[in-house]
Amino acid sequence: MRAQENTITARVALVSDAKKSKTRDASNVVIWLTPSDGAVVVPAPVPQSFPLPRLIQRNKSFEPHVLVVRVGSLVEFPNRDPFFHNVFSLFEGKRFDLGLYEAGTTRNVLFDKAGISYIFCNIHPEMSAAVLALNTPYYGISDRQGQVIIPAVAPGRYTLRIWYEATLPERLNAMAREVTISESTSTLGLFQLPTISLPEEHKNMYGHDYAPPTPDSPAYGRP
Repeated sequence: MRAQENTITARVALVSDAKKSKTRDASNVVIWLTPSDGAVVVPAPVPQSFPLPRLIQRNKSFEPHVLVVRVGSLVEFPNRDPFFHNVFSLFEGKRFDLGLYEAGTTRNVLFDKAGISYIFCNIHPEMSAAVLALNTPYYGISDRQGQVIIPAVAPGRYTLRIWYEATLPERLNAMAREVTISESTSTLGLFQLPTISLPEEHKNMYGHDYAPPTPDSPAYGRP
């Protein structure tokens, strides 16, 4: 008989190092559980009619800002803006450059290894996102109130990990721990994450500063 699977909850609170106060919006914190024995959890088959996960480009932003997928997932990058984009990730996780593509078209990326990919546009410096490719189906993303829900977790021993883009990696690594999920487990408790101010600017895919837009640039709908 298959062991009962639990819905596991957790809460996160973001604490600013600068102000020593809790911030209001606690969304986009990812918590995941990986079996400690190294067992591979085989994902349930996805119906062919089921849509692929998407990172949509709209209003010079990515929607959603944080996307979590299983390793081996094909992710769509549709351009829903009335001008060109050039999506790339060259720093961590999956490295790729989708090149210049126009409004109404879509490019796909296969996330074939575990890791965190930081996504940018080579034309619009204000655009950023993150894709987490995980080797486990047991994960949840916090809402604005800091609530995290991880559905259908089988009883067992797991390694718990947390990611948030405004918390230093060494702080996040220090929060990793072993947890046991039993049939009576319902919550992982409260996690307080110290945060830092993210840099407002980054380099383009060539390591240079972004050039200011001009009327004949791709940002205005011309190649």
